[in-house]
Amino acid sequence: MTVHFVNLLDDLRRRSLRMAALVEDILNEACDALLLGDENLARRVILRDEGVDAEEVEVEKEVIRLLALYQPVGTDLRLLCTILKVNNDFERIADCAVNVAERAKHLVDHPVYRADVEIRELCNVVQQTLRRAIQAYGAEDLEAAQAIRRGDTVIDDLYARIIKDFTAEGATGPDNTAAMLDALSVAKNLERIADHATNIAEDVIYLITGQIVRHQS
Repeated sequence: MTVHFVNLLDDLRRRSLRMAALVEDILNEACDALLLGDENLARRVILRDEGVDAEEVEVEKEVIRLLALYQPVGTDLRLLCTILKVNNDFERIADCAVNVAERAKHLVDHPVYRADVEIRELCNVVQQTLRRAIQAYGAEDLEAAQAIRRGDTVIDDLYARIIKDFTAEGATGPDNTAAMLDALSVAKNLERIADHATNIAEDVIYLITGQIVRHQS
């Protein structure tokens, strides 16, 4: 491939990593808005999503343009495919973070649910998982990506425990049903973010090895 194409590909990869950093920051702000009961911060998260949406479209356009103009093969083709796929995951993660922020606005007056130990733990684990997935993507770290994939069951188990506990509580305290449903929505969106982070890790494995490990145990 020409030097010009290599430079364009490098620029696109850096742009993808900037989007990753933006999405990670949005998730962190959404969790802070939830755990601190900060309605203004929740609004900020919601407003920032528009920028992520616009950037997702522009990155996708550039991937398609490079594919059409240069018809790359081998590792260059795998990189473009990976950028296209993680680009979608980043946008979906931002959407889930917005959903968390929306629920956070509703839970401002319900500190019991905001202070729930398991919700706090889920926030922390999901933030760490996304951070590690982004680092694996940036460094093309196969071992780190494989570790993220193996660790997905930890988050699934924690989410299942939250569902069980909140459902049991709702049966005995119907007065707090609305807040409980908001808290469950928060947990679901955090669990989905972890799934998207795992998708990113699987795409890193594909980028490095050429193997598609999705849906494999």
